[in-house]
Amino acid sequence: MKNYCASPYRYARRVTREVKVGKVGIGGSNPIRVQSMITCDTMDTAASVKQTLDLVKVGCEIVRITAPTVKDAANLQKIKKELIAAGCDVPIVADIHFKPDAAMEAAQWVEKVRINPGNFADKKKFAVREYTDDQYAEELTRIEETFIPLVKLCAERKIAIRIGTNHGSLSDRIMNRYGDTPHGMVESALEFARIARKQNFHNFLFSMKSSNPKVMIEAYRLLTVALAKEGEDWNYPLHLGVTEAGDGEDGRIKSAIGIGSLLLDGLGDTIRVSLTEDSVHEIPVGRALVQYLKEREKGSFDSGEKLSYDPFSFTKRATTKVIVGKIAIGGEEPPRVLVSAKVEEALRPRLAQLGDLAPELIHEKTPLMEVDPRNDADIKSLEAKKEAVLVAVKDGLDLNPVSATRLLAARIPARHPIVLKDTLHPDASEGGLSGLIRAAVHIGALLCDGIGDAILVRGEPAPGACLRLGFNILQAAGSRIFKTDYVACPSCGRTLFDLQSTTAKIKAATLHLKGVKIAVMGCIVNGPGEMADADFGYVGGAPGKINLYVGKTPVKFNIPEAEAVDRLKDLIREHGKWVDAPAGGVPVPA
Repeated sequence: MKNYCASPYRYARRVTREVKVGKVGIGGSNPIRVQSMITCDTMDTAASVKQTLDLVKVGCEIVRITAPTVKDAANLQKIKKELIAAGCDVPIVADIHFKPDAAMEAAQWVEKVRINPGNFADKKKFAVREYTDDQYAEELTRIEETFIPLVKLCAERKIAIRIGTNHGSLSDRIMNRYGDTPHGMVESALEFARIARKQNFHNFLFSMKSSNPKVMIEAYRLLTVALAKEGEDWNYPLHLGVTEAGDGEDGRIKSAIGIGSLLLDGLGDTIRVSLTEDSVHEIPVGRALVQYLKEREKGSFDSGEKLSYDPFSFTKRATTKVIVGKIAIGGEEPPRVLVSAKVEEALRPRLAQLGDLAPELIHEKTPLMEVDPRNDADIKSLEAKKEAVLVAVKDGLDLNPVSATRLLAARIPARHPIVLKDTLHPDASEGGLSGLIRAAVHIGALLCDGIGDAILVRGEPAPGACLRLGFNILQAAGSRIFKTDYVACPSCGRTLFDLQSTTAKIKAATLHLKGVKIAVMGCIVNGPGEMADADFGYVGGAPGKINLYVGKTPVKFNIPEAEAVDRLKDLIREHGKWVDAPAGGVPVPA
């Protein structure tokens, strides 16, 4: 299999053709574009215009608006007219699910149409059946007949299409042949791309979104390889995003891991950070991710060393367990959390209250071989050691921590556990959003590659925030679960309840349920499919009514919203996953 990027060590942006979305170019020589989506009802013209203008004021370059029905799609004409009257020519994207006729209407008024291959021409039935090759070909013919009219209209109006595949919302046809896998996501998108190309239409781009950063990263990597295999002229741009990332620090970290891991390898031409918050809060995070790439470019280097891991299939690097004091590191142990002596000293009065969130090792007191992975003498000394030792990249090197640690993992014997660092220059770190982005990208990317037996965060100066950041990165990467895991979609015009306040209520009631994964979805589009691997789901079924799910199966219907959180708690109890909250609440470093 070909490489998914030019080099895993030296930053080089993937070369793509340009796709025009109104006045905005994506890919080619254009900068990475930051976009978002409004959250109000599309039929509310005044609110739609206001939210769009608010996004543009904070630097949003493309705005997406849902069009769940033909009526909503028709109202995009009014929204565009009002925006132009206000002196705003930001490109508008119509978000389409299930309704080809809504796509045809929307395409008359907007600069881009986003379609989901999993539901554009298919009605999700979760049916299990075997397709013969002839039956599969018949399905593709049916899809082609549905999709071609939109392609022709977009070509006529010179507007763009995003072929946006989502993990968990693949068609039954794809599910039965490929499963709910990154491979299935890629093939689902390619089916639609081939139809567009047969019509000589090329003004389109791809996305491969998932709420699981590992799945998302793998899907985009597989897509770039598949596109290269199809031919040089399949160099279409990529839109990056983690779906249902959630809110607060958790949402920012999960987005940074997924998006940042791909950006640092040169993949991605436009990004959207999906937070369960007002959309304007997404833009600073997206801009910080783009800004991070300047740092990435400076810290890259050349190396022909073969990677120690398969970038297309997650497997944790096999290491030998090392005992430091009473703490086991490596082997089958979860990644451990190191802190600096300064952080430990500041937290010492509260260690008993931190419980499972207490730091496990102090960096300065931990036996750790810190090496330059380019130095042959350092590597030979590690090869000579028969007993496993903890290893990390040496501080002070002018290298990107991801590139340097990848090289370290490739060159040293696998028995040696590796400590991941968010920065090799802790004295120069400023914390805040840029520090969060740096830590999430540098540590999260490596964890998603299967590298890392312990982590050390030093870029955040506040001791409690530093410790919390480390644990939250482990949780977001799926490497160590210490609290309830939430999959919460960002609001949009399809949403049937207030996502922000509802998510807050659900968190208040369930935050102590360690290891339980709960999905909070505003509507059926982001419901059973995109909940992916959640244990329980809270999904808008109708205005003021909630459906509850176990996995992807709906089990309770039309529950009044006022009762729904309590009924969710009852459902968790029924399945044996409820425990009472500890006295004093859940410990959180602050």
